[in-house]
Amino acid sequence: MLKVMIVDDEPYILQGLQLLIDWNQEGFEIDALMSNGKEALDYLSDHKIDLIISDIKMPVMNGLDFLDEVERQHLSDAKFVFLTGYDDFSFVQRAIRNNCLDYILKPVSKEDLLALLHKVSNLNEEKEKVRESQKSLEDAFLASNLMSIIKGKFDENNIDFVNNHLQLAGGIRFVDIEMMTEDSSDEEDDFDLRVMQKQMFAACKDILKENASHFIFDVSYDKDNYDVGFIYCENMATRRDMTEKEFFEMFLKKLEVLFIKPVRIMCGKTVPDVASLSKSYSSCIRISSIKGFHKQKNLYFYEDDIQFGQSGIVLCKNSLDEVISAIQSNNEEAIKSAVLALYEEMNNSGQNNDVIDLNINYLMFQLIHLASEQDDNVNQEEVIQYISEKSFENSFKRGSRQHMERFAIEYADYLMGLRKNVSRGILSSIEAEIRDHYAENISLRNLGEKYFINSSYLGQIFRKKYNQSFKDYLTTYRINEAAKQLVCSDKKINQIAADVGYRDCDYFIRKFIETMGCTPSKYRKTHAEK
Repeated sequence: MLKVMIVDDEPYILQGLQLLIDWNQEGFEIDALMSNGKEALDYLSDHKIDLIISDIKMPVMNGLDFLDEVERQHLSDAKFVFLTGYDDFSFVQRAIRNNCLDYILKPVSKEDLLALLHKVSNLNEEKEKVRESQKSLEDAFLASNLMSIIKGKFDENNIDFVNNHLQLAGGIRFVDIEMMTEDSSDEEDDFDLRVMQKQMFAACKDILKENASHFIFDVSYDKDNYDVGFIYCENMATRRDMTEKEFFEMFLKKLEVLFIKPVRIMCGKTVPDVASLSKSYSSCIRISSIKGFHKQKNLYFYEDDIQFGQSGIVLCKNSLDEVISAIQSNNEEAIKSAVLALYEEMNNSGQNNDVIDLNINYLMFQLIHLASEQDDNVNQEEVIQYISEKSFENSFKRGSRQHMERFAIEYADYLMGLRKNVSRGILSSIEAEIRDHYAENISLRNLGEKYFINSSYLGQIFRKKYNQSFKDYLTTYRINEAAKQLVCSDKKINQIAADVGYRDCDYFIRKFIETMGCTPSKYRKTHAEK
């Protein structure tokens, strides 16, 4: 409701305007009735008003002086409308020069008053649209500055802008809030996940309304990870008389109520200021690389889950080196033997959970470094993505020796693919496979098995050459083939969908719209006319 103030020294005018129309039905609420400009001026100092309807001739302070004072003191941005008689028109001219919106002649008619309210409503809607547009641009610019800082590519202007627009006090963490999508079904496509990601983003901002600008949409280096970034600072917990853990447990509980899909929160290490935020972001990536080797949970803290150099915890250096050596040589039997020896040593140490954490973390970082040495074109984030994918193989119990054994064998194969530098010739064969079998159920996994190439590495080199994922490339190819059939045949749309590999016609139509910008029917009609 837009709030209205009516100012007039005649009680019957005040009463009559109240009863003339149904204000609430028009979207307005009469908030105050005043008898002169001085009373109205005092009220405005403590109250927000959207529309002021004022008489001109009043005792103590007349309407024109009232308007002048509001403008001079910048008390309100309310729209001003004056009540006037025919002989007061010279006063109205002065008022309009001083930003008065309009005037209404006495006696006030219902039609004139309604017309005025509609005018004010329209102006308010336009103002709100402009405000929302400006807010959207400001949020986008803030997110852009934060992304530059998070990625470690920033200057003083980025730092100053963020410090001026965020409420930062005390230590800062980068926090990654992600949907747990590793068990998603094939029917839960990118479009659905993107919609849910936006819902999660909205829910996060709704929970911490006062810090809504601290959330960033879609931060992850991983294209298939649907996440929200969050810039946390210590005073968010302290002003609620909570510890950090209590704060995030509270936040997670509320998010589970507002958002139906399981969520995982990873809290990077605490850094002293915004300029160090990229280090906190990198620590979140480290958590992502090892989380699958431990018991699954919803809340991770860098200090708790990445444990190096803790007193009294044993690093099984020799056993770890044996595992790494066996992986390097791609010797399956040696890998099994080395992994067994590592787990036996860890289990015999007497500090099982902490020892496993430390040794798994050490091994992951060594493997990341090892992969980076094999191929200059592979960066650490891509390797971490591979490790994260492999750590969520659901057929293996998390944290088990069997899981580690399977991972190590596949990682050895991955390294072999890097050494072979398969990007030179294999992609032409993949292109041919798509041309010949695009309507079939083909995937990177079965192509990797066919050509003896690790599927994750194949996905990396595919993305580098085509600047899109294999899945997106295949979708585009199928839709283009469907477009040819729409123009060159009179087949029904559901038949064409089946011909190009889609069992679900609704899903086919959705992907066709995403790719071509219109429905299959409209595409066929447009090209038939041409």
